[in-house]
Amino acid sequence: MNQHAIKILVLDDESFMLKLLGHMLANLGYTSVATCDNGRAALELVDSPNDSPNLILLDLNMPEMDGIEFVRHLVERSYTGSLLLISGEDERMLAAADKLVQAHKITVLGHVAKPVAPQALAALLAKWAPPGSARVRPAKAEYGAEALRAAIANGELVNYYQPKVAVSDGRVVGVETLVRWRHPTDGMVYPDQFIGVAEENGLIDDLTRVVLHDALAQARAWRDAGLTLRVAVNLSMDNLKVLSFADFVAEQAVAAGVAPADMVLEVTESRLMADLRAPLEILTRLRLKRFRLSIDDFGTGNSSLSQLRDIPFDELKIDQGFVHQAHADETRHAIVAASLSLARQLGMEVVAEGVEDQDDWDFLRRTQCDLAQGYFIGRPMPAAELPGWIETWQARLSELIPAPA
Repeated sequence: MNQHAIKILVLDDESFMLKLLGHMLANLGYTSVATCDNGRAALELVDSPNDSPNLILLDLNMPEMDGIEFVRHLVERSYTGSLLLISGEDERMLAAADKLVQAHKITVLGHVAKPVAPQALAALLAKWAPPGSARVRPAKAEYGAEALRAAIANGELVNYYQPKVAVSDGRVVGVETLVRWRHPTDGMVYPDQFIGVAEENGLIDDLTRVVLHDALAQARAWRDAGLTLRVAVNLSMDNLKVLSFADFVAEQAVAAGVAPADMVLEVTESRLMADLRAPLEILTRLRLKRFRLSIDDFGTGNSSLSQLRDIPFDELKIDQGFVHQAHADETRHAIVAASLSLARQLGMEVVAEGVEDQDDWDFLRRTQCDLAQGYFIGRPMPAAELPGWIETWQARLSELIPAPA
């Protein structure tokens, strides 16, 4: 990166901070640096065709116009540069401001707390790139109800399986079933491109029944091959409107020769239900039949404490947005710890989603979480690949789980 090519504006109401940051930037090789001690003066520079900055180092807590209001004025001006947030506020305030800037579609390199460490500042500045330099991803294809209906009828849906492992000893405990659409011309289509279409067009029940049927058949095939796994299948709340659904699930399990205790039904309430009587009856009956129930994406959307109060769940899944980087984030750490404590008091097993790296894994080991899943452990895969993955995983365990001293 050519530091000379970047026009930087430092906005802070403290003259000492302006001098200090200017000095740091000069030492790092940045030569085009302007400073302002108030938002109005900074906006004049932003409006200037010749002096508009590529990057703004923004203090949040300033009199008259604070940093949050300043961001709103940047949005009104369709600012295309980047921001780096600097403040003496606590980490949660900085993280909230960071999220706000991202929501406004303005590039944010990150945030640093005062007093600013030169190394931390340099690391964030190194992330800067000219607008438009990032590789543009092609727009995702959109699919209509008729195409999806045909896909279901033609057997184009295929199940992938993501492993779940015990954090204590690395045992492969089960898998989560994740549906894909093997499109005849577009290749593999992911569920975020068609699940919503299914829910909005009355197709989710047909889709879920196909996924469940195939998952049960696969669970039986694995067991016959000597591999006993809990197989989880995601349910939409729209599946829980028809009272006969509980009997359908039980009949399918019997037909496949799979014990209900070896099936996990994961429920995510993506939108509020006007009438909870049918979902409550269906889930309670499934639990009576000894199917395991899991509350998915706990803490997001409508998956909340009221569900834990009303439905006899066996398992709580902590959303990946709380798990990844929790070792370095006090708020996420607290949410994971509170979820673990709550689940233990209710006699529930806990699954942490979104385990992306060694730090996430080590954090879950320290907190004694029950189960984990994520790309660090294994990506979703076709059923045929699972035995080979298990061999590879078992070879990794000596590194991931140290032998007792």
